[in-house]
Amino acid sequence: MASQARDGFQEYFAEKLWAMIPAVYRDEDARAEKPGVLRAIVEVLAEQAAYLRRSNDRLWEDQFIELCNDWAVPYIGDLVATRLVSALNLRGRRVDVAKTIYYRRRKGTLRVLEELISDIAGWEGKVVEEFRRIARARHGLDPAPTPLAGRFTGTPPGGIADLRRPRGASLTGGPFDEYHHMPDVRRFRGVDGRYNIPKLGFHLYRLHSFPLQHVKPRQGPNTKTFTFDPSGRDVPLFARRSRPDDWDEWRSAEEWQLPAPIRCRVLGHAEYVIDEALVQDLVNNAGLSNAAADELRTFRQARFLSEQRLRQAVATLANQAAILSPAVFHRLLAGALVEDCGKRALIPDSVRVETVPGTTVPREVTASGDLSAWTANVVDKEIVIDPERGRLFFVSGPPPASLVVSTYYGFSGVIGAGTYGRRATLQPVVGPPIQGGGAITAAAINANGATEVGDSATYSPVASKTGVQNLVIQAADQQRPYLRLAADWVLDTGVNVDSTLVLDGLWLGADGAFAVVLRGDWRLVMIRNATLDPGGTDALGNSIPPVPLVVEGNIGELVVERSILATVQTQSSGLVEKLTVQDSIVQSTAAGVPAIDLPSGDVKLERVTIFGTVEANRLEASEALITGLTDITDTQAGCFRFGAAPAGSRLPHPYESHVIADSDHFFTSRRFGHPGYAQLSESAPEGLLRGAENGSEIGAFSSLLNPVKLDGLQAKAEEYMPFGLIPIFIFET
Repeated sequence: MASQARDGFQEYFAEKLWAMIPAVYRDEDARAEKPGVLRAIVEVLAEQAAYLRRSNDRLWEDQFIELCNDWAVPYIGDLVATRLVSALNLRGRRVDVAKTIYYRRRKGTLRVLEELISDIAGWEGKVVEEFRRIARARHGLDPAPTPLAGRFTGTPPGGIADLRRPRGASLTGGPFDEYHHMPDVRRFRGVDGRYNIPKLGFHLYRLHSFPLQHVKPRQGPNTKTFTFDPSGRDVPLFARRSRPDDWDEWRSAEEWQLPAPIRCRVLGHAEYVIDEALVQDLVNNAGLSNAAADELRTFRQARFLSEQRLRQAVATLANQAAILSPAVFHRLLAGALVEDCGKRALIPDSVRVETVPGTTVPREVTASGDLSAWTANVVDKEIVIDPERGRLFFVSGPPPASLVVSTYYGFSGVIGAGTYGRRATLQPVVGPPIQGGGAITAAAINANGATEVGDSATYSPVASKTGVQNLVIQAADQQRPYLRLAADWVLDTGVNVDSTLVLDGLWLGADGAFAVVLRGDWRLVMIRNATLDPGGTDALGNSIPPVPLVVEGNIGELVVERSILATVQTQSSGLVEKLTVQDSIVQSTAAGVPAIDLPSGDVKLERVTIFGTVEANRLEASEALITGLTDITDTQAGCFRFGAAPAGSRLPHPYESHVIADSDHFFTSRRFGHPGYAQLSESAPEGLLRGAENGSEIGAFSSLLNPVKLDGLQAKAEEYMPFGLIPIFIFET
């Protein structure tokens, strides 16, 4: 941290020391055969002087775990005698030291064990005592089962499954399983060995939820149907993390509080309680008669476990017609909905549909349902949402053209275009930002300066630009605009030489076989936090074409950072002298087309996953996972270290690398748009899961340090869980 400080100390001390040296020596240093040697020595001394000054200024801060430098954390940890986790997991190590006494005071409780998941690994999770799921006779010391507590939500006492509940069947095997199981004394492996008296299940959610605000949905097969994803894919909607920040209010997580795909039955989970204040509100503001209100009061404090049961109960009343009228019943549904249910928690906080920006479709006229056939049969509702597919259906008719949606999507990390913070990489903007969607004209793009797209709308068509000198096209911080090409997007320097280009935060798709084409003379091209759609299939079964990066000019250096790309190739005498790819995913979805095709270029790969083949002149790779054959011309230069490639690849100097075959099952998904895209699955070989130089996984998500975090979580769970129990760790995402 000290070496990156911008306090000016180093420059100050350099000038201070330089002024102390007699002028004759300074003059001789400038006239010497190798000038500047004395000045260089002075700057080295100044750097150390600045370091000492910063250390002295931070002596007070280094006594506090919240403020200290990373080097001081182990020393404070010694004071509380904690066993430190890996030094690679800096955040987990600092939190562990800060909360050691807190943990010890609550050792053995589920509260601490669930906190450890967030504190040490940075994930979310739920801890389950598996003995509670064993089918057995209830003991008098057992806590009262849920049905006897007045709220029937699952399997009754004794472990007999309620087969009338489809929701219970869908929860089997997860952290919210309602069924009871026979004891399984085997060692935990996959689905075996979970249910036993000493087993303690840690259900881990590793994916992150990222918010999307005011996205233009893509129309489906008719004007009443849409996909939440602007490219037209089926993409599951995610719930936002909604655990309380104040752990004094802790309770074991509910399904809708975890960053995970929203199941249809969770979005539709609604429970209702009628109280006197609600009845009075219906009389005063909805025109409900006193006679109907008196009948409704007979249901006060009764809990209805679904809207259907509430309707059935109201249908038994003499004034049912008045109560079931839309004006009254919708207000009743809105006021009676309890806080602690999926529908209340998820709509509109995790899923919001706005027919006009600022006008949200209320949750009482929103239903969840299966839209696999793009239609639904519902009563008294305006929209139906299928969260598992990310589809939307308007019941009564087409919505206005101003329709926008706000949701959450899930992904492993900050790779590709996304709504995570990028403030540190953004550049000063020239002119007002582009907003509101629609076409992007050539005049709206600055040939020399930064152009910003200010929202997450859809833009099409996108005009080509010529005469580029120093072009930056970036998305605003925490925005993910979708640029859909209607033709090749050509960026041409014209007569300019040594031009530069930065594409930051953009998602580029296409309506056809179109590409991003770079022409002219480029000194540097940087693609950062961006997505050039690798292609796939939309919700209608139609092909989504990839958006390749095609170089027809001369590029001195092409840098790809934290991005998702389709193929990178040259044509028409194009040349890329050096390609550097870091923390990224490159995918070729077309048979016979290499993911990287630079036969005359040098390629450097660091923490990269490549779906497809690679052809290049020279290669230097570290923590690279390549699923296709790799053909490098000059194998005498470069190195392939801590990586993996198929047998038969022509590679330079492999070191601690692995040979792989049939890599399809190595990944949770190879389909772009899936939350587990490019994530290594549990069936991947150990050499891939822990084959990086630092013990992390190989590939694009190596820097997440998931194996290192898991080791730290396991160590801390062993330290703070009750004696004699056996922890098992289950990845839910």
